[in-house]
Amino acid sequence: MEHLWIPVTIAAALAQAVRTALQRQLARELSNVAGAYARFLYGAPLAFLYVLALREFWRIPLPAPDVSFFTAVTLGGIAQVLATVMLLAAVNLRSMPVGVALSKTEVIQAAIAGFIFLGDPVTATAALGILLATLGVMALASARMSGGARVLVTSLGEPAAIVGIASGAGFALSAIGFRAAALSLGHPNPVMAAGYTLAWATAIQTAIMGLWLAWREPKALLAVARNVKASGLVGLTSVIGSACWFLAMTIQTVAYVRTLGLVELAFGYAISVGWLGESIKRAEILGILLVALGIATLLLGG
Repeated sequence: MEHLWIPVTIAAALAQAVRTALQRQLARELSNVAGAYARFLYGAPLAFLYVLALREFWRIPLPAPDVSFFTAVTLGGIAQVLATVMLLAAVNLRSMPVGVALSKTEVIQAAIAGFIFLGDPVTATAALGILLATLGVMALASARMSGGARVLVTSLGEPAAIVGIASGAGFALSAIGFRAAALSLGHPNPVMAAGYTLAWATAIQTAIMGLWLAWREPKALLAVARNVKASGLVGLTSVIGSACWFLAMTIQTVAYVRTLGLVELAFGYAISVGWLGESIKRAEILGILLVALGIATLLLGG
């Protein structure tokens, strides 16, 4: 069980890469916010069915949640929704690549937040791995910018950069909240603890984003409901990936999980080149190698 988080995290990253590719195709028919909502609307029922299957077929008893669980899972769910909205806002700003790149500082922010709120330690070698992987992400972002790393550095004071860092903080805090919620259950089976947390998290997020769309984009809400096939696939891959993410974060420190999860970038590039027919630059290959070095250092030092 000690090292189970490693293959589970890799599976989560692969499922998320597929979900991201599906969402990109769905975005051609829906707005970005509506496309993001599809993962919650269609994922929430599947998450509850997953928990039901664990109880009925594997005879794993349901947890007995308390106030601390519902507080942590609600705060985690709200933080993730806000982080998603901020990331979408960064995409719409002039320096979009800067904002998206800086949202990936999530792994460093998760290490700090995990230590402050949960007392999760990070070894010196693991911290070096987290730093190297983050620099790799920055390199990948720079490779797709006109002006490269110089633009990334000089844009740090722009709104997109601030929104990107805030988005990363939101994702980090949401992961910490979900880990805290799962651990608060005190359940002997981490699979059930993670699945139960996921079910409540997606239900809360579905309600929050549903109310927002009903207010701001009612037509988009109806479009998501009608687009069952494409949206359903997004929801399915999302819940598979999230079930793996939640399980990994229940077992292991969030910073470690999210750093290893950067392997999603390699999967994403493989999908972009092999499935979507996009090209890849030499600088991007170097960035991927730096991320891989960071992950290897993390695993050696974790």
